[in-house]
Amino acid sequence: MTPSLVVNIRHLGMRDYTDVWREMLDFTNQRSAGSGSEIWVVEHPPVFTQGQAGKAEHLLDAGDIPVVQSDRGGQITYHGPGQLVCYLLLDLKQVGMGIRSLVKSIEEAIIQLLSEQGIAAARKTGAPGVYVDGAKIAAIGLRVKKQCTYHGLSFNVDMDLQPFSRINPCGYPGLAVTDMARLGVVTNVASVADKLTVKLAMLLGYTSVKQA
Repeated sequence: MTPSLVVNIRHLGMRDYTDVWREMLDFTNQRSAGSGSEIWVVEHPPVFTQGQAGKAEHLLDAGDIPVVQSDRGGQITYHGPGQLVCYLLLDLKQVGMGIRSLVKSIEEAIIQLLSEQGIAAARKTGAPGVYVDGAKIAAIGLRVKKQCTYHGLSFNVDMDLQPFSRINPCGYPGLAVTDMARLGVVTNVASVADKLTVKLAMLLGYTSVKQA
C-alpha cells in the first residue's frame, strides 16, 4: 500500500443529480495515472434514478418527481433531501482492490457507523446495500471505467420515505425502506457525512483525508 495515499473529500451541498453526474463523467474521463481519488458528499432534490439494468416495471408512479436514466449499476432508487449521497471517484489500482471488495468495504463502513448508534445492521446476500431488520437503509450503485469508479452510495438519514412507495426499491417489490431518524437517531446529513467519510477512507486504505 502506498504510504501516503490521500483521498480528497468534496462537500457539494444540495445539487441537481444530472449536473453532478455530468461532473463525475468529466472527472473520470479526464483522469490520468497521477489523478487523486475523491469522495463527493452531496444531497439531491427529489429524483428517481434508474440504473443501467433498470426495468420499467419497477417504476410504479413517478408523479411529479423526475426520472433520470443513469449509467450506474443496479435498478431504480430514490434520492431526496435528508439522504446522504457519497460519490466514490476512486482508482481501484491505487487502493489495490476489486469491485467486490470495494462494495464490502462500503457496506462495512455503514454497518460500523450504525453500530456506534446502537443499531444492528447487516448485509443481504445477492442484494448490495445495508439493511436493518430487513428494511433497506443504504443503497450502492457503482460504475467502473478504466479501473476507476464513479457513482457510489446513498444513506437514508432523516428524509421523506414516501417516494420509495412509488417504486420497487432496487428492483424488489414491497421492499421496506427506513432511515436513521425512524430508528431513533437524531442527527443530520452533515454530521453523518463527517463520520462516514472517515470510516470509508480508513477501510479503503487511505492514510490521509483532505477536506475541500
